[in-house]
Amino acid sequence: MYMFIIIILSVVVMVIAISKFKIHPFIVLTVIAIAVGLLCGMGGEEVIDTVKGGFGSILGSIGIVILAGTIIGTILEKTGAALTMANSILKLVGKDKTALTMAATGYVTGIPVFCDSGFVILSPISRALAAQSGKSLAVTATALSAGLYATHCLVPPTPGPIAMAGTLGANLGLTIGIGLIVSIPAVIAGLLYATKVASKIEIPANEEYSVEELQEKYGKLPSALHSFSPILIPIILIAFKSFADFPSHPFGESGFASFITFIGNPVIALILGIIVAMTLVPKSEKSHTLEWVTIGVTNSAGILAITGAGGAFGAILKSLPIADFLSASLLHLSLGVFLPFIIAALLKTAMGASTVAMIVTSSMVAPLMATMGFDSEIAKVLVIMAIGAGSMTVSHANDSFFWVVSQFSDMSTEQAYKCQTGVTAVMGITTIIFVAIIAAFAI
Repeated sequence: MYMFIIIILSVVVMVIAISKFKIHPFIVLTVIAIAVGLLCGMGGEEVIDTVKGGFGSILGSIGIVILAGTIIGTILEKTGAALTMANSILKLVGKDKTALTMAATGYVTGIPVFCDSGFVILSPISRALAAQSGKSLAVTATALSAGLYATHCLVPPTPGPIAMAGTLGANLGLTIGIGLIVSIPAVIAGLLYATKVASKIEIPANEEYSVEELQEKYGKLPSALHSFSPILIPIILIAFKSFADFPSHPFGESGFASFITFIGNPVIALILGIIVAMTLVPKSEKSHTLEWVTIGVTNSAGILAITGAGGAFGAILKSLPIADFLSASLLHLSLGVFLPFIIAALLKTAMGASTVAMIVTSSMVAPLMATMGFDSEIAKVLVIMAIGAGSMTVSHANDSFFWVVSQFSDMSTEQAYKCQTGVTAVMGITTIIFVAIIAAFAI
């Protein structure tokens, strides 16, 4: 009971320190991890070793993947490949379906690109398409936000889902596959909200560039297949590895199976994704390649620090016997996948940062997985999806993405609450209901 009270108080302190006093999550998580260990009776050397081990273990597992994904996203932005993807989707769905175009573009772009960065990258396209179609900017902006947020919270190699998969020991290929499926209802819910609710809010497009002017700004754009390939190739390779690892050995046990397992390892797959992305850089811009890669590395530093600190906090929690204390009451409540959802939603609403909510929640539930019956591969992935659903419920004034969406879409704070906060609430609730339905049959 004492340990449980300490952990509850540590979460409260964490929320206050991050949201009210604006202390960086890396510092807060690291200090709280050390404090919890000491207060729960661990020796000083043991606490330090556990913190260092947890920090290094999680970054050793996913650090390169996070770096690689950020670099790919930066190159997609700088080369105009993101614009090509938007244009390709626009041609596919039709010019009269601009909201669907922005949602689909956000859905794809949000896989390798952080949602905040993705919105900034695609905001000029959102304005241009809103002006071209005569729709309110609120519609295209809300649809874009929904698409980005769905894959940001649910699909690796976005850092949050990657960190959760590492913490819970989930199969990454299966996490990507289920994440791509589970995120579809979330996007559909967001799209309906954009067209039915956000459409009642009139915001003029005030576009700086038309679609044609954006194309002229970037010069000759890469082809659609070339633009999508840095995202699709790693995902396909990781999926093949997961397939090769099935107990039935569908690729046999020969050298070919070993080769598929090697290139489908997330580290190798994402490095290959970087190599493919670098082929997008035109000859006239080759001198900027190092600069763009450096930007990607720099942008990933913050999330690497938070992820490592979350791993340290998780290692401390795993070393404490809290699972024995909580197991009986949690099983009695029979909350199932709703428990990680509730924890993540409370942390997200209180702190604002989706990725931090994902990392902390996965660390808290990791010691309880077996006790709660979530020890199968599919169960681990569904817990990740439940946490992801909670981490998108809801985006409001303490979330940086809330202000990115509002400021880049000319929304007042009141309008942003109606559009951004409303759409994320609907998406999160839709997602957890969908996950709970799957869990009822699969676990």
